[in-house]
Amino acid sequence: MVEASHETAVVDGHRIHFLAAGDPADPPLVLLHGGIIDAASVSWGAVVEPLAREYRVVAPDLLGYGRSAKPDVTYSLDTHVDVVAEFVATVGLDGPAVAGISMGGGAALGLALRAPERVDRLVLLDSYGLGQELANGALTRLLAKQGLTNKLAVALMRRSRGFTKASLGNIVHDTDALSADAVDAVWAEVKRPGVGKAYRSFRTAEVSPDGYRTDFSDRLDGLDTPTLLLHGEHDEVFPHRWSERAAARIPDSEFHLLDDCAHWAPRERPDTVVDLIEGFVPR
Repeated sequence: MVEASHETAVVDGHRIHFLAAGDPADPPLVLLHGGIIDAASVSWGAVVEPLAREYRVVAPDLLGYGRSAKPDVTYSLDTHVDVVAEFVATVGLDGPAVAGISMGGGAALGLALRAPERVDRLVLLDSYGLGQELANGALTRLLAKQGLTNKLAVALMRRSRGFTKASLGNIVHDTDALSADAVDAVWAEVKRPGVGKAYRSFRTAEVSPDGYRTDFSDRLDGLDTPTLLLHGEHDEVFPHRWSERAAARIPDSEFHLLDDCAHWAPRERPDTVVDLIEGFVPR
């Protein structure tokens, strides 16, 4: 079995923690996690080691998440794109494939649009940045303006693993089908100091009266990077029509709709995610 090591890099003066696994001589694959309560080991924990059999896997905790620094900055998507771009350069990855889920998908796509020569392949899972419409409309706008609800949810999750598991019903199709490791990873992460701060800032920065501020849809026709889009059939965070529509616009792309899956494909369908990535990213 290929085991991941815990490493750090200093990016723009901030400590970035990352998981690294696989042979450094193998093709590089960067994995970017999502928002809310997340980190490299949370969303990607079930797939890092299987993917490391074929790739040099590097999975950072994004700025404000996991074991990385949590400075007082505005955690907009642009901030994450800036940090990811500098992280890739700092750790010396040359033209990696970049996979991102949810917010991390938006960061991966933003990087590919900004500097296509730096991304060899792009894998977007239930990605942010492909549409404007808010899942719950006015409620989402209201929650973005105040952080009390999120802070209360974090406090309750810290007290109860059962509540933590139930809360994952917002992003998974069947919580009973989740591995114990997936639930434990979230429960451990929610106890970390400062958790939720970056997500609340992201939501404030990215939610406007007209919907999500970042929408790359009108730029997809010019995306030269081969792109694989995966989306859960039951995703209630971002609708799967976003990814279907994007696949129709990106010149070199393919789309897969994942059944029995909502918004957390690497944890709900880890074997399928590994197989699809291995079938798309050259080894």
